[in-house]
Amino acid sequence: MKSTQSMPVASPSFGARAIPYIPLALFGALGAVLSFLWKWPCRVGGAWNDGTRQFTNFCYTDIYPLWWNEKLNEGKIPYFGHPVEYPVGIGGIMELFRRIASSMSDPGVAFYDLTVILMAVCLVVGVLLTAALAGPERRWDALWYALAPALILTAYINWDLAANALALGALLAWSKRRQWLAGALLGLAIATKFYPVIFLGPLFVLTVRTGKWVPFLKTVGGLAGAWLVVNVPIMLTAFPGWSRFYVFSQERPADWGSIWYFFSVKQWPILGDAERLDTLGIVSLGAFCLAIAVLAVTARTRPRLMQLCFLTLAAFMLTNKVWSPQYVLWLIPFAVLARPNWKPFALWQVAECWYFFAIWLYLVAQQPDNAALGISADTYFTAVWGRVITILIMMAFVVRDILKPDKDVVRQNGIDDQAGGVFDGAPDKFRLALS
Repeated sequence: MKSTQSMPVASPSFGARAIPYIPLALFGALGAVLSFLWKWPCRVGGAWNDGTRQFTNFCYTDIYPLWWNEKLNEGKIPYFGHPVEYPVGIGGIMELFRRIASSMSDPGVAFYDLTVILMAVCLVVGVLLTAALAGPERRWDALWYALAPALILTAYINWDLAANALALGALLAWSKRRQWLAGALLGLAIATKFYPVIFLGPLFVLTVRTGKWVPFLKTVGGLAGAWLVVNVPIMLTAFPGWSRFYVFSQERPADWGSIWYFFSVKQWPILGDAERLDTLGIVSLGAFCLAIAVLAVTARTRPRLMQLCFLTLAAFMLTNKVWSPQYVLWLIPFAVLARPNWKPFALWQVAECWYFFAIWLYLVAQQPDNAALGISADTYFTAVWGRVITILIMMAFVVRDILKPDKDVVRQNGIDDQAGGVFDGAPDKFRLALS
């Protein structure tokens, strides 16, 4: 008589699991190549050495001029030989490529090319991580990250794609219940660009809601350990150079792109007061975060982690006193994961692209001899407010999806939250206490 006991089903091999992601990697590589071609007129035409053409050709990058501005061309080691206005993760990348580029015939361009190669790898990795976080049913949503128009325009302005890859890796590790690794990757992300620290907020409020503190505390421990490992040696041996980033961030005035810059130029009372800038930024961000926290712990259905990450990061960007064009790279993957709907996403991308062109034309207009080539301040501010409004629209849709989960296209596909798996099955203790 044959046994009716079911035979165990073999899990797919790593190769079988990886095959569906190969096309996504290729699309990520395509996005990287398109971004490189966008900068090509400056790279080969010498426009980077021209204070006007790099703006009118729309191919400006921070990377090339920093070869000289950070004294890398003189062999200065970041933090030790010259203070650097970036965290140690970027300083380490600078030093690595300084050593390689110094022996080349055109070291400034070589430094840029080497950085681009690394950022291209980070983009491909980020696309794959976004796909993994989206889950098998929605992995193709990661194409929106790979080929977003604003990404192609801004990918190689700075080193932001490196922090993106680390932050997305941290959230994927969290979803796999590997909290120490999640914390370590998040700590390295914060040591590269400071913005990923904002993701502790969503993890905290979901922890409050479920009462599962051990995963969160492990993550915080891993974060602190990784951050200290890469920062303390520089702090102890080159503190003035290391602290430059933090001092510069504190002293920096309202800068291009931020709503505070608009208020400052227009000389609005209170909102345009430079002496109140830091207080206004902290208070406004705090108000946003408090509202998001209340929403997260009181919503009838537990919000998805990616929804809260998007809302918190968007609030951070809206209230920041600096909003550089490449900051759009931070938000794209979280917009995709929070609400993969092409209509508001496309509207936002139009606004971001308009801002990208507007900022360079506005900077040209600040040059007395080239003012006719640029745009007025009022025209520029239409771009500033355009992306503010479109991001607020997306935030409103995400809030609506949290309050009405039947409107959430991710939940409609039977996906709870790939990045919130740690909380799956946990009771909503805080929510029950309020009932």
